[in-house]
Amino acid sequence: MSTWANLGLQDSASPLMEQLIFFHDHALLILVMITVLVGYLMFMLFFNSYINRFLLHGQLIEMIWTILPAIILLFIALPSLRLLYLLDEINEPSVTLKSIGHQWYWSYEYSDFNNVEFDSYMIPTNELENDGFRLLDVDNRIVLPMNSQIRILVTAADVIHSWTIPALGVKVDGTPGRLNQTNFFINRPGLFYGQCSEICGANHSFMPIVIESVPVNNFIKWISNNVN
Repeated sequence: MSTWANLGLQDSASPLMEQLIFFHDHALLILVMITVLVGYLMFMLFFNSYINRFLLHGQLIEMIWTILPAIILLFIALPSLRLLYLLDEINEPSVTLKSIGHQWYWSYEYSDFNNVEFDSYMIPTNELENDGFRLLDVDNRIVLPMNSQIRILVTAADVIHSWTIPALGVKVDGTPGRLNQTNFFINRPGLFYGQCSEICGANHSFMPIVIESVPVNNFIKWISNNVN
């Protein structure tokens, strides 16, 4: 999760988020180079006194400043398209999780296991433990195995919601009457926090999501204890 004075992105917990961070740095470097170049040219134009009474056109420079931005856009567009296809790829998931957005809480169903379903509400501030996070902790966490392909199906029961976990690079809209899906791969254990990030009503960012990533053996034990 984000910490105080954290100006950058959260530490990655999945290969897809690593690729998103690499693309962010790549695009930022290109923006810095363009900003420095344009800033230098503007600075020099302000302070030079060169004039040419007979300069009417310059086909060469116009060709350069037309073709060069197109080439720069290709350097941004090609990695972006690659990432879009990677994010949509579903690779033989080991576990399927269904997430249903309600007005103030999420419901979860483990489709591969019988009768494992629960609701997840935000813990009120006056009921938080000393080590809890205000507006982020929930009463029932999602437990998922690490080093496994996870498929998530997202929908909503009332208004549009968005199931978002920044550390995993996952953001899926939950729309009533529609089932969206994506996949992710958690490569380390830990707690990963997210929130509903959709314009679905006042205070709806406070529909927190908490994933508890555990080794596969612990996940099997948890499932066994929760099957009715």
